Amino acid sequence: KMAQQPISLQSPVGESEETNFGDFIEDKGAENPSDVTAIVLLKEKIKDVLETLTERERQVLEQRFGLVDGYSRTLEEVGRQFRVTRERIRQIEAKALRKMRHPTRIRQLEGFLDAAEV
Repeated sequence: KMAQQPISLQSPVGESEETNFGDFIEDKGAENPSDVTAIVLLKEKIKDVLETLTERERQVLEQRFGLVDGYSRTLEEVGRQFRVTRERIRQIEAKALRKMRHPTRIRQLEGFLDAAEV
């Protein structure tokens, strides 16, 4: 039977004064630690794979996909930064993505990618 009277979240639970009722209430807004860990590991692996590309290819992918600051840039924006046409940026991006799909690089991301997605 549920309590009819409100209970303080600070109310002690059991014989220990160290544990209170609020300790058992799930925080639905809190991030799942295993999800956070997986994301951190994925970012590290992606960084490792990106470092196998040329400096220019790596920078183009970082800019296009917002890997550094979370802001994805257009071909035009990246082209202005590198002082080349958007078509040239598209070519660099395509070549870098082809390299990223190479089996040696894909193996580094195993566990994070479904082979069907590659």
